Amino acid sequence: MIDVLREIKPKNPILIAAWPGMGQVALYAARYLKDKLKCRLFARLRGRDFFYQTDIAIRDSVIDLQDYPEGKFYYWENKAGGQDVIIFLSEMQPQAEKFVAYTKEIIDFVCALDVKMILTFAAMVTSVDYVRSPKVRLAVTHKDVVQQLFKSNVKPLKTGQISGLNGFLLGVAKEKNIPGACFLGEIPFYATQIENPRTSHAILNAVSKFLGVSLDLSELSIAARKIEEELGRLMDFVNKSAEEEDLSEYEPSPISIDDVEKIKNLLAKQKMLPHSTKKQIEELFSKAQENISSAADLKKTLDEWHVYKDYEDRFLELFKKEDTQER
Repeated sequence: MIDVLREIKPKNPILIAAWPGMGQVALYAARYLKDKLKCRLFARLRGRDFFYQTDIAIRDSVIDLQDYPEGKFYYWENKAGGQDVIIFLSEMQPQAEKFVAYTKEIIDFVCALDVKMILTFAAMVTSVDYVRSPKVRLAVTHKDVVQQLFKSNVKPLKTGQISGLNGFLLGVAKEKNIPGACFLGEIPFYATQIENPRTSHAILNAVSKFLGVSLDLSELSIAARKIEEELGRLMDFVNKSAEEEDLSEYEPSPISIDDVEKIKNLLAKQKMLPHSTKKQIEELFSKAQENISSAADLKKTLDEWHVYKDYEDRFLELFKKEDTQER
């Protein structure tokens, strides 16, 4: 079920939908676009019918059974006269058996808003080196969509597949004769578990050309450089270890889960958040100080951006103050 928080009257809107996936490419790009365009929340998709509850939240010392992953619809009015944009962000992808119901709910809703096109973003695993500029390819629902997206300067993907909701949503859209496309950005096969802002940057660069909007992508560039520096250090370490072991036939292997965790830990203190996200986090801290029940929303935001460790002391301090007040 979708709750409409405020009515909108978009003109020839485009839907951009994103959720977590490999390299967090899609979600990172869509969130960044939402923040830069200063989109406004206008509707929520309840998660109760699409997700299985795996834990129980506590609010004001009472168990809450309503803590399901949400989907949120944001709206941007293109005052320059071009197409308006609706961005749908989901906290999670539902289980595969819920894909049909989930996508139907989304598409039925945006059809009522007369959406003209649906775009999704996805990561495309290749042997690309992490320091090389990633290519972006298009998978489209109809051949004429390529012409509609010619401003993006992205070439169509000849063969392949798109896993998860990124492709499934477009499949349902095609059945309803709604044109759509998926922007697929390359990521290294050995770093699928690590956020890849460089690929998000490449996708947004293409999308902004299609939308005809100017986007400041500098924060993504900074974040990309930080991750590349740490990946470079790790790769040097892996190669050096191999040399010391005198393995004459050594061939670099994919990064292990332990190596991924090392990179994440190294990056934790250097993560570059959009200014709007930093502001949102500070506002949530203020709300939690006034009402501890708001701490759940704060924790969810910190987890979404993978910065809980950076704020952990402040977060736990909220509960210490609450215990002191109760005494």
